[in-house]
Amino acid sequence: MPEIIEITDFSDPRLDVYARLREPALKNGAENGESLFVAESPKVIERAMDFPCRPVSMLLERRHIDGQMKALIARAGDIPVFTADFEVLTKLTGFHLTRGALAAMERPALPEPSLLLQNAARVAVLEDVVNPTNIGAVFRSAAALSVDAVLLTPNSCDPFYRRAVRVSMGTVFQVPWTYICREQEDWPEKGLALLKSCGFTTAAMSLTDRTIPVDDPRLKKTDRLAIILGTEGDGLKSTTIASCDYNVKIPMREGVDSLNVAAAGAVAFFAMQKTSSD
Repeated sequence: MPEIIEITDFSDPRLDVYARLREPALKNGAENGESLFVAESPKVIERAMDFPCRPVSMLLERRHIDGQMKALIARAGDIPVFTADFEVLTKLTGFHLTRGALAAMERPALPEPSLLLQNAARVAVLEDVVNPTNIGAVFRSAAALSVDAVLLTPNSCDPFYRRAVRVSMGTVFQVPWTYICREQEDWPEKGLALLKSCGFTTAAMSLTDRTIPVDDPRLKKTDRLAIILGTEGDGLKSTTIASCDYNVKIPMREGVDSLNVAAAGAVAFFAMQKTSSD
């Protein structure tokens, strides 16, 4: 059974994961050699546990103990569950908790990209997208609009970053994802070669002169399509654009040259959904 612990000592080392460790430290295994992430809000914690990810502790507003988190606490097994009033939790963590619930969880092992590509028809590739809000929003759109997997370059923001997980509404646990290559220097050459070897046509979202519109029928009819989105501000690298099969543009009103990467992803995912073979 979980151990319910009223917070009386902010210096308790078991609270480090919530109060004193930054995201890179969690990812690199600063807590007893474990590689962790933090899920925020009851719905996101539930989706993480369904993934399944194993919680190692929880930090909850007192009202959740016998309320919205009761069933999840019972599922969690023998872990510490720290609790206090909302104001105490905010003081401890240094930020306003969304719905008063956090859980520290073990990171699952990431699959090899070739495994995710085996049975996929539509994938999103994120090149150096660094904002966690954008990462979360892209995953939410991918889940809603039939994207089978998301692949990221090594310089992209970690999808298990707390804010990315929360903005995604837990869809980072629904859409399979991994890094397309292990080293940044392997992108785009080796990453695009992997996509081609798996039978994917590549569509770079870009603003070059040789673009086709996002609703071009050829894109919908393509059996296997990788939609490649670039970093905030600069967009895709010129080498990536030059190496893709298509360069794709979202037609916009004069005077506006581009959309936020998350908004562009949502439009692209919707427009390039595979046409039924029937």
